[in-house]
Amino acid sequence: MSWVTWPVRIVGLALWFAKEIVVSSAAVLRDNFTPGQNSTPGIARLETRCRTDLEITLFASMITITPGTLTLGTDVVGDEQTRVLYVHGMYAADADALRAELRVMENKVLHAVRREGARS
Repeated sequence: MSWVTWPVRIVGLALWFAKEIVVSSAAVLRDNFTPGQNSTPGIARLETRCRTDLEITLFASMITITPGTLTLGTDVVGDEQTRVLYVHGMYAADADALRAELRVMENKVLHAVRREGARS
């Protein structure tokens, strides 16, 4: 990745996130306006690869803005200062499924925000 493609990656993240907002909103609306409940709420602990306050703040904010998910809290653990998020999700089969969905978002955020891309 190059700093030349950095602005394009930011626009790509914005477009992808707009699509996710629409898809998530549709799922929540469908669940609210149909009989019964299809939600399977749960909480997951996610150790992120975020290195800066900007990265963790953007990632946590995007999680909270997305309908059906909510960032409950953050923590910093270990000698390497690993940043941890605690996330509530309404439509995940289990904590591993929620973590997998969050990893997709994290990869896209880091790929867009870091000038060099999402390399660890």
